[in-house]
Amino acid sequence: MTALDPARLAAVISPLRRALLTATRNAEGLPEIPDAQIEIIRALPYGNSSTSGELAQRLGLSRPTVSNLLTTMAASGLIERRSRPDDRRHVEILLTAKARDLFTRFDRTSGDLVTDAAAALSVDDRAALAAALPALEHLRAAIQRINSLQETE
Repeated sequence: MTALDPARLAAVISPLRRALLTATRNAEGLPEIPDAQIEIIRALPYGNSSTSGELAQRLGLSRPTVSNLLTTMAASGLIERRSRPDDRRHVEILLTAKARDLFTRFDRTSGDLVTDAAAALSVDDRAALAAALPALEHLRAAIQRINSLQETE
């Protein structure tokens, strides 16, 4: 069994994500939407609403950071803010149809790119990637837990 090289893994993840984002945007002619805004879009299922505080907690971001992101997203037509019918003091955040369209196109295109790129890999490499997915998901969750603990200290 090969030992995990944390520095090598970290050095691969960020450039891999950037390469996929760039290739997806170029292939579909999508506007550049910052990663943080994409995470907010992922955290807001279409048709459901959330408050900025709930989003901040869900994403492990500070409230001011989320508030700034939401302001920019509203100006770009990606989210809509509206008062809750039962409590006008609370503002709920919803995705717009524009955001859902961009997100759907982004996910479809990025999935197609990964499929095409994986087809160029060996069978063993594809099997290794498939086997690594659960471990990568667990690694993400562990890092999120560590981050949450650090924020509460």
